[in-house]
Amino acid sequence: MRVLVVEDEELIADAVATGLRREAIAVDVALDGRAAMDRVGVHDYDVVVLDRDLPGVHGDDVCRAIVTSGLDARVLMLTAAADVRDRVDGLDLGADDYLAKPFAFVELLARVRALGRRARPAAPPVLERAGLRLDTTRREVYRDGRYVPLARKEFGVLEELLRADGGVVSAEHLLEKVWDENIDPFTGVVRFTMMQLRKKLGDPRLVETVTGVGYRVP
Repeated sequence: MRVLVVEDEELIADAVATGLRREAIAVDVALDGRAAMDRVGVHDYDVVVLDRDLPGVHGDDVCRAIVTSGLDARVLMLTAAADVRDRVDGLDLGADDYLAKPFAFVELLARVRALGRRARPAAPPVLERAGLRLDTTRREVYRDGRYVPLARKEFGVLEELLRADGGVVSAEHLLEKVWDENIDPFTGVVRFTMMQLRKKLGDPRLVETVTGVGYRVP
């Protein structure tokens, strides 16, 4: 999953981004509405965590732009206002969910995950294929009953491969969904992560390379 956090209070933005990254979620951060609109025009986000009271371009305008553009991104709107009318106004703009500040991070995480499931075709919480079992909730992977400890990016790559249900996943798709905007698109990080993932999964090799196209778990 890839998430954009839009929050003008930098300490809050950094805290939310750090927490989400610990859950193997790729996160970009925008500190104002204009930067947010620039990013949603370039990247394929699953969820946008959007502070309503942004300087410059207001959060309402950002939300409206996301909705009218037809993007698949789901919007979780944040606000310090606890009034029911404010929540209703936000939802009427097209936001998918609403969370008042201050909030518990565990609740924000649960809402982000729920919206992420709605942003793409639904997948079960446990993905299984070719003797692999990946539990997206517990962040655990097993091969033929053997626990396989994976780093966050390795877990994210394997999740995308299993979601494809035997289909080929390109390196470009993996960069878009597993890494954030700070990654160099010409880096060999996907190839290196795939090498580490294969090593940890063991033999016989499960992840195939489809030359010139991408990777798959057949």
